[in-house]
Amino acid sequence: MKFGERVRALRKAKGWSLRVLAEKVDVGFTYLSRVENERLNFGDYPSDALIHRLADALEADEEELTVLAKRVPDRIRRRVLQRPDVFGALANCDDKMLDKVLGTIGGKAKNKSTRR
Repeated sequence: MKFGERVRALRKAKGWSLRVLAEKVDVGFTYLSRVENERLNFGDYPSDALIHRLADALEADEEELTVLAKRVPDRIRRRVLQRPDVFGALANCDDKMLDKVLGTIGGKAKNKSTRR
């Protein structure tokens, strides 16, 4: 799922129009429409502050929205910088190995149909 699709789904689940959500997060509704339709120019991508406001307004997982916006959440960025060796090794793993690692550390593997 893409960032804009997720924002739209969350907004619709609340029964809100674009104008209502735009007012709640203090942006223009036309900009929000471009966000939802993935029609942004390079410099127009949502800021961390807007992602935070969207997550708050939509009662959504901010880290999920951050990742969908193709940004790295601060918590993850800090850890990568602390242990680049580990994250470098993980980057070389195929999905089967990553699922095994995740199972070992107590996480939940993604369903194969949702894996990218």
